[in-house]
Amino acid sequence: MFGGTPERNMANVVDKSIATDWSVEEGKQKNIKWSANLGTYSYGGPVVAGGKVFVGTNNAVPRDPKNKSKDKAVLMAFDEADGKFLWQIVHDIPAQEVFSQVMNLGLLSTPTVDGNEIYYVTPSCEVICAAIDEGKVLWRYDMMKELKVVPLHCGNCSPLVVGDRVYLMTGNGRNEDEKVPSPKAPSFIALDKKDGKLVWQNSMPGENIIEGQWSNPTLATVGGKRQIIFPGGDAVLYSLEPDSGKLIWKFQSPRDKTKASDPKIRQNYPISTAVVAGDRLYLGLAVYPDGPGTELRYSHFLCLDITKTGDVSPASLDPQAAASKNSALVWAYGGVIQPPPKKGRKVAFGKTLSTAAVHDGLVYISEENGYLHCLDARTGQKNWEYDFKSGIWGSPYYVDGKIYQGDSGGRRYHFRGR
Repeated sequence: MFGGTPERNMANVVDKSIATDWSVEEGKQKNIKWSANLGTYSYGGPVVAGGKVFVGTNNAVPRDPKNKSKDKAVLMAFDEADGKFLWQIVHDIPAQEVFSQVMNLGLLSTPTVDGNEIYYVTPSCEVICAAIDEGKVLWRYDMMKELKVVPLHCGNCSPLVVGDRVYLMTGNGRNEDEKVPSPKAPSFIALDKKDGKLVWQNSMPGENIIEGQWSNPTLATVGGKRQIIFPGGDAVLYSLEPDSGKLIWKFQSPRDKTKASDPKIRQNYPISTAVVAGDRLYLGLAVYPDGPGTELRYSHFLCLDITKTGDVSPASLDPQAAASKNSALVWAYGGVIQPPPKKGRKVAFGKTLSTAAVHDGLVYISEENGYLHCLDARTGQKNWEYDFKSGIWGSPYYVDGKIYQGDSGGRRYHFRGR
């Protein structure tokens, strides 16, 4: 699944001897075992399970001569050993205004494999369960039809499968007219993984959704009890009981005073996925990439104590403030550097779409403006940062003592873990 485990930590502590030197240039390939032509876009990450590689794309390179329309969302399966194409599932993208900006982007959901089944969400907010051997759809749940969900642009959630349940962000959001057309529609749901029937729904973000909801749920186990954590599009982090959907705790990210004074500037909210490591949670904030209100390009990366219950919101992003002493905030990294330096960067951290990797007392997180940060996981103190001089939408990945990171220029980097 996205993040490898239900805790969504981008840290792989199993695999060893991973290549650090490779080339994809035609005629000069190095350390490339196989390659497969997908489409023109592949926003969801590949998932490897059961000897197969599953990845979402569009239909710009049709594999079915009877289905050549580019306006499709496609899940493809390849043989892990040699890259042989095995099967695909093709979904229509409805010709509705809400999907106008994602018509050719294809399947944006990173799939989740559980046993012999694979689960993912189409851009039109259908939850799909299919068999991994032949790609046969076993059931589907249409969140737009059944729950009146209206997404901003698309659905893209990577489902969280725990026990007999599938947990999802529905993608409900605002429209191009800056309104939430369906405020009573749920933002978080649980389905029965065997038949796709609705188990519970929760609509707490309601009409307070700032833009859209493109994150993913995360599993935490605190004191032997499980909780499902949803990053709401209202800048609130919600922890819910897995069986009932009832609230365990909520964390409201404080509104920055500078942003609050300008209605054109969006409040930062979670787009990336929360990572749980022990009894700590790590999450960065952002706004829709390159959308309205992105001109103020600073944000925060947060660490929370998830052993608390109730409303654990801080009064400010200063965990030492007296009014925040009972909050879940452990530390907050980012904001504007004060006093502003005469040269160089004037912000400590920008908005991020990336999900963190936490390992060996360190946390690695990248930001959309093209910086990779290494922080002390306990204190939030910066160890180092690296400027890619290019944008970053993907996440850092820890494996075999190294951090791998790609940028928007098509380059891939690796760093020593310390």
